[in-house]
Amino acid sequence: MNLMFELSIQGSKPSPDFTGTDQYLVILNLNGEVEEPRFLQFLERVGRETLDCFSTADFLLLDHIHRERRVPDQLQPRLQSLIEKGVVERFGRGRGRGVKYILSRQYYKMVDEKGAYTRKKGLDRETNKALLLKHIKENRSNGSRLKELMQVLPALTMPQVQTLLRELKSDGEIHKVGKTRAALWYPGSDREAIASRENDLV
Repeated sequence: MNLMFELSIQGSKPSPDFTGTDQYLVILNLNGEVEEPRFLQFLERVGRETLDCFSTADFLLLDHIHRERRVPDQLQPRLQSLIEKGVVERFGRGRGRGVKYILSRQYYKMVDEKGAYTRKKGLDRETNKALLLKHIKENRSNGSRLKELMQVLPALTMPQVQTLLRELKSDGEIHKVGKTRAALWYPGSDREAIASRENDLV
């Protein structure tokens, strides 16, 4: 059974499908169509150095990542090994939803899709923070609402944008006036904002 999974994934074909199986009958569907020839070429190239070390779990894991599926819990222990081999890259912070996995830059370079690599990986954290800070500074006169800051980084969720804002605030780069989502963000720290208001009163 493991061999069938390995051969399907090595051949860039869909994994064996057991649709229709019940407690009395096992139905096995095999698809012979090669869906992604370039993925096959990538495995062949990596295989010249590492294929003899790959397990069935590794092949299944690569297949899930390649098809942008969630990595099953039982395959999670194999991730670090593939990362160390340079086959898979991890990005994001924390655990769970905050972490994502994609095939390495090596794969997208080989298939001449470096732009797709950048899109899948997204902008790095510091670049995202720099974009938010730039927008806040450019709109210092009226302040920036959370709604428009989310427009700056449309690929991120509201909690992710809020986390970046909290980090910028903690670094003393920005401060908030007001509460809830209607609050406005301005450049500078809370201390600088208070000092500025006191000078205006003098």
